[in-house]
Amino acid sequence: MTKQDISSIKQLLSTPKQIVIVPHKNPDGDAIGSSLGLYLYLSKLNHDVKIIAPNDYPNFLKWMPEEPSIIKYESQRELSNTLIDDADVIFTLDFNALHRVGEMESPLQNSKGIKIMIDHHQQPDGYASFMYSDTRMSSTCEMIYNFIAMLDDSNVIDKDISTCLYAGIMTDTGSFRFPSTSSKTHHVIADLMEKGANNAAIHNAIYDTNSPERLQLLGCALRNLKVLPDFKTAYITLSQDELNKFNFKKGDTEGFVNYGLSIENIVFAAIFIEHKQEGIIKISLRSKGDFSVNEFARTHFEGGGHTNAAGGKSDLGLNDTIEKFISILPSYKNALNL
Repeated sequence: MTKQDISSIKQLLSTPKQIVIVPHKNPDGDAIGSSLGLYLYLSKLNHDVKIIAPNDYPNFLKWMPEEPSIIKYESQRELSNTLIDDADVIFTLDFNALHRVGEMESPLQNSKGIKIMIDHHQQPDGYASFMYSDTRMSSTCEMIYNFIAMLDDSNVIDKDISTCLYAGIMTDTGSFRFPSTSSKTHHVIADLMEKGANNAAIHNAIYDTNSPERLQLLGCALRNLKVLPDFKTAYITLSQDELNKFNFKKGDTEGFVNYGLSIENIVFAAIFIEHKQEGIIKISLRSKGDFSVNEFARTHFEGGGHTNAAGGKSDLGLNDTIEKFISILPSYKNALNL
């Protein structure tokens, strides 16, 4: 983001505006944390701010400050469309292509509001008037921290804003262990803690809320784990029947794919989750080193993300999707044998 962009945004936000903040569909900790952090900041500047999420999200994200104010498009469509139509400014957070918001895509495209994108994923589309796009960043929450600093408002960051931003950085960095975690990330985290973020309480609220059914589902997932040593690849499958058996709730499979990646000599891990209601197989991909799951997901499974963390989908059945996945691997054998 250029100095001219920052100057223009400062001018734009110098008087009260009607602002809508939009995270991606199936929002995760970074999407919700960044949305709430920005919401709290802009509200302090006397803007009329609304967050509209495309759909619901896991309960372990619903403890954050002001979370109950988030509007869900899937259940409040008429209100959401009116707010989008009336918005002077629309912030899109943690995604860079409008199809990532599902049924909200058309209303956002048609809105006359000035769009500001803040995101750290690769290959952004050019729909926004202002783009803060940086793939080197650990998370969109770290970018929101920087964005507030660019506007010379770091002093406005309080305990609630710090809590939301800390939560998003923590979740998107895998508790600060992913390669995207930089020394600057740790400086940001230190400042957020000094401003009131309680690191232990935030970690407990997100990670220490397991139900017995979720742990049983994890056991099922690990029993289904397969290792393909020739391709240094491991994958997990979960069928709809298995999800139903263990009373699956949104977010229950969060982090399961990382168990495959934790196996010795594995550099590529995947999880395939059947969702019969949507008629798709949802896919999460993780890797180590330089193997790009972003490129893999974009090429073969209508997805994308980061070099080491991406997602996609398949319209085939579960077994056919696995067959397709395995059939693709030989063409990546050299890349996988790092």
